[in-house]
Formats: sequence, structure tokens, C-alpha cells
Amino acid sequence: MPLSLTIKQVEGKPGQVYYPLHLTDNSIPTPGPAQLLIKLSAAALNHRDLFIRQHLYPGISFTHPLLSDGYGTVTALGASCSPTSHTLLNKPVLLTPLRGWLSDPLGPEDNGARYAVIGGAAQYDVGTAQEYVLVDEDEVIAAPGHLSAAEGAALPLVGLTAWRALVSKSGNAQAGRNILITGIGGGVALQALQFAVAMGVNVFVTSGDSGKIARAREMGAVGGVVYRDADWDKQLKALLPSDRPYLDAVIDGAGGDVVARTVKLLKSGGVIVVYGMTVGPKMDWSMLAVLKNVELKGSTMGSRREFVDMIDFVREKGIRPVVSRVVVGLGNLEAIDGLFDDMKAGRQFGKLVIQIDGAAEGGRESPAKL
Repeated sequence: MPLSLTIKQVEGKPGQVYYPLHLTDNSIPTPGPAQLLIKLSAAALNHRDLFIRQHLYPGISFTHPLLSDGYGTVTALGASCSPTSHTLLNKPVLLTPLRGWLSDPLGPEDNGARYAVIGGAAQYDVGTAQEYVLVDEDEVIAAPGHLSAAEGAALPLVGLTAWRALVSKSGNAQAGRNILITGIGGGVALQALQFAVAMGVNVFVTSGDSGKIARAREMGAVGGVVYRDADWDKQLKALLPSDRPYLDAVIDGAGGDVVARTVKLLKSGGVIVVYGMTVGPKMDWSMLAVLKNVELKGSTMGSRREFVDMIDFVREKGIRPVVSRVVVGLGNLEAIDGLFDDMKAGRQFGKLVIQIDGAAEGGRESPAKL
């Protein structure tokens, strides 16, 4: 029978508990009038999945399947599906990783009342850690033909998050601009790097690992600095080009002291876009930032409209998301736990993926790749 992967509730306080993975047998569902049945081939992890297992994410579910990112094939359609959906029958698609945000550039409609990321969420029963999933027909998009199943699964959530932060929010996704992307190696940061390089942006990066900086340079980054160095901001200043010796924008997923470290490097009216705060839930704002008219913008995920725009860009530019490691088999809980361990330790460079349709083979792994 088809499998789905959830978490099992055990006793423990948020941040101290670590919910174990749990497999459930399911029957193959039948699509409703305007639904599609998707046979999933691959799904990918995100940091929110680790937070869910630690009960550090709001509105979690112990019955709905985990994971937000999915690549699969349309195998059946509901009776009222549109002609467009009929063209997707037996074709690979990507699932939208969220619900309740259609197109408003400012944020989710209805003040976010219907907004949620799918996967292990109480509000919506859709998750991609299962072999078959039902979705409304407008919650998929044809997968770019140049992507493998693992690459396709690696794209949705981080691609959308990076697109909104870089394109919609920074206002500096333009050729010749200087942009700093922090924490290179994470999925969002790497996707922002790929998008920015394809747009002709001069990209600089930070990481705690010099090897990750070297790999980012191979992908088109101009240079980078190790944030563990006490003077990394001074090192970064020395890397900026003489004809444009300042940053136009910062794309950040850490928070912490990013304002204090970058405010002197930013141009007047420069922008700091924060899509995550892995260092801590608070950050300082300085008077110098005020005097320089620096803008601090929060950014999270994006709309369905932005998702379509992002996928079109990936298709046009032939961008391949970076996959760090793949394990085979939704039932291979030990190997999947190993992916979570990679994320906890920060070992990954790119996305961590489960190849679902190889479940019978159990346990094979692919090496990291670019």
C-alpha cells in the first residue's frame, strides 16, 4: 500500500523534544471534481521540517504528511478539470509549497487567515512525504523539462523564498549591482545566488566554511568571507569593486548582527532583506542605519504568482538547483533521519532529497553534486 511519512507525538517541551518519524499505510485516493492525483517521485527537506520535529514551528500536525517540496507525475484528473490540466496528464509537475496567497505583492490575502506552508501543517492536509497526493488543479505547474526529479523537488520552497527576497523585495536584482548573500550552502541562499548570477549581479557570500565559499565562487559568486572571522566585514569591504565600493543589498537568513556588520558597507538607501533568523529571533537596529536611510524588509515565501514567475525564469535560464544528498525510499527511516542530521549539523551544500519512487530499492544514496 502507498506510504506516507508523519511525526509521532511524544512528551517533551518545544526545543527539547525531537519527534520521531512515523510511517502510515494509505489507499490511493480518488480525485475530486477539480483535483489532480499526483504520484510523487521525489520530495525535499527544509529547515521548517527540522523545526517541526522540535516543535519550534506553529500549527504542526501529527497526522498530515511532512514536507513541502514535491515533484511527481499527474496520473488521474477529476471530472471538472480544465483543458490545461488535461495537458498535464502523465506529465511531471511541481507542487506549490503553500496555500492562501495568490498574487498580492504585499503579502497573503485576507491578512494571512488562509495562508500556510504545506507539509506537517494542521491547516492543510497536503504534504509531499507520501507516494500519492491529491491537490487542487491550480496548485501545480509543469516541471521544467531540464530538471531531474531530485532537482525538481529541490526547487519549490527555497526557489520561491529566494525569488521574493531577491527580486520582489530587494529592488536590486539588476546587472552590475553588488549584493551580499549570507549563509551560503543553505537552499535559499544557493537559489538566490543562482538567480542573481543569471541576472548579472555581482554576488558576495558569507559562510562558516571556506570550502562552501570556494564552491559558491565556482557557481559565479565574485567572492566571499568566513563569518567566523572577527573582521569579516572589513574583509568584505576589501573585495568590493573600486568603481562601486559598496553593497546595494543584503539577502540574509540569519539575523543576529547582520545590520551592525553591513550598515557601513551599504549605500545610502541600501536594503537588507531578512527571510529567516537562524541565529536568534531578534536583531538590533542602529541609528546609523536610520541616518543612511537603509531599509530593513522582512520576506517570507511568496505568492502563487511569484512561484509561476520563478519557475518560468528557471525554465528560461536552464537553472539546476543544487542537490546535496539523495536517499532512496520513503520507508528508509534511518537514512531519512540522516538527512535531518545533516541539516542539524549544517553539513549540506544544497538540498536534501528523498527519492520516493525508488522505495523498493531501499537505502541507496547519491553523492553530493553541483
